[in-house]
Amino acid sequence: MNRPAYPPVSAARLEEVSSACTLSDMEIFVFPSLLYPLVLANLMSPRIWAWRDDPWFANFPKLTPYRRILRLKQFIMDHYAFNLDLETWGLTTQDREMARFAPFIPPETIARSNALFGYEGDQFYFDLDIRRHFGLDKYKRDVIPYWKTETVEAMDAFRHMPGHAVGAGECVSLSTLYAAALYVLCGIPLDDIFLVATPLHSQNFVDVHDGILTNNRRLVTKAMWFNGTELSTKARRALEHEQVTIVSHCSGWIHVVYPEAGIAPDAYARFRDKLGAFARTPVASEILFNFLRQSPARQKCFQIEHACCGKRRWLPAEAAYAFENSCSYKVSDRTRDKLLAEMDEDDFFAEPLADRIPLNKFDDFFKQGHVDLDNEDDRRRLGLEFNCYSSNACEIIDELRAFCHLEPRWPDADAAKTFVPGPRIDLPPGLTREEIIAALEAQRGDNSVADLAFYAFRDLARTDPRPFLKAAIERSPVCVEAAKTLELPMILACLREMEDESIYDTTRAAQPDEVWNAHRGDGFEKAVTLAAILHARSPAAPFTLRATSETATLSFDGKEYAFPTKKGLQLDLAWPLSI
Repeated sequence: MNRPAYPPVSAARLEEVSSACTLSDMEIFVFPSLLYPLVLANLMSPRIWAWRDDPWFANFPKLTPYRRILRLKQFIMDHYAFNLDLETWGLTTQDREMARFAPFIPPETIARSNALFGYEGDQFYFDLDIRRHFGLDKYKRDVIPYWKTETVEAMDAFRHMPGHAVGAGECVSLSTLYAAALYVLCGIPLDDIFLVATPLHSQNFVDVHDGILTNNRRLVTKAMWFNGTELSTKARRALEHEQVTIVSHCSGWIHVVYPEAGIAPDAYARFRDKLGAFARTPVASEILFNFLRQSPARQKCFQIEHACCGKRRWLPAEAAYAFENSCSYKVSDRTRDKLLAEMDEDDFFAEPLADRIPLNKFDDFFKQGHVDLDNEDDRRRLGLEFNCYSSNACEIIDELRAFCHLEPRWPDADAAKTFVPGPRIDLPPGLTREEIIAALEAQRGDNSVADLAFYAFRDLARTDPRPFLKAAIERSPVCVEAAKTLELPMILACLREMEDESIYDTTRAAQPDEVWNAHRGDGFEKAVTLAAILHARSPAAPFTLRATSETATLSFDGKEYAFPTKKGLQLDLAWPLSI
């Protein structure tokens, strides 16, 4: 047996380290140390560095960081889709995963905080049953999806799957892709990028100008946050209605459940201050009109006065907001008159509408002085303007304040954390890919996040290979289910007919479900996939897996299955794992 090139992972850490190879949403929740390693794995990947050669980024050095970020957004929009298909990475059960994570986190705690184990979120956000919302209602009550987070290679591999013309990924995949690309393409320091996870979403806060939030494929600026459109409403939902469970940063992380936080206190304080300022704005007429755009029920309290053919006319506010969809003009800004001019005269009324507030008066009202929605006198003064019989003025003001001043539910909101900062990831801007890999190699002995990055990177020449094998054998439901009705000769035929091409370069390896989904893999990866399928049929049977420079051989139940390989690995693995 080959002597491992890197120290073997201890039994106590095997579950955590093996999870870096599968990176499901639930694994990241239980082991928050796994979130940042995926960013680092993408930083080490040649895929994102190759984007620099795309003509789209030709003039990047001449652009400001903000303009670079906007161009990066369009590139990601063009090359990746948002994917939340339950069948992509297969299914498991709550009981199985609860038992797996029981040594690390109490079942009742994970049920309160994780979407897959009973969390239902704010009732305002989830007025539909959450299982039906995600398409789980067709399965037994305890069935849940794996929802594995993809590396950039796995995201690109969607192109090889039926129905996909471009790459794809779920929210965590897209947020970690953005974080790495912001460093590589835009020159944004890692110190200015914060990964933010809630029970049902993951996005980044980027400390540039007034702040930028990534939201799946899109970006949200502060102006967009308060524009009241459908896109901004969707972008706001997670922070409006969910607890922030994890904040991850190059200095460490903080988690809602665990009492100790490794993130640097000054970095966390800066994050809270900057995101808090991003989500807060003074109220003004434009902000009020934007608020009404995302509050259709309140639009019915208002009307707009307008001069039409030399006479005063009145229009229901909801009619004007609906017409925004037909033109580029807005009720909320200086283009309002142009919007109203494009509407048909018969949309207007000759007399003021009963019990409706004229929106126009707020243009002058807010010019009279600053309005502080936290000040009782200002609230009372504003409330006098909301003389709407169908709505309580206090309710409108409360809703307006919530729109203008979002206070996220921070991970330390319910219990103070003990900050125990560890060594930070030290990757100053401007490093090359090779320098990043060398720097992380140098740091991994003292920094577990840097060490985990190489497991998320899937480089079996730089890691103990046993965690990779454990993840492959125990967490590959897609290939196991797909081969369920196939005889062994047909399974072998399927594997041998696949393209002999790995989605990963050099000595990095794909997990079995990545191989099966992409219909391609190196011979070593095919041998591991076959091992996962056969193990699911005969769990008690031991087996060995050997890799030489040209051949990967699985020995299972007295038979050998050989595949040609180009990975160049020298491995001799046995199952059950030696611990």
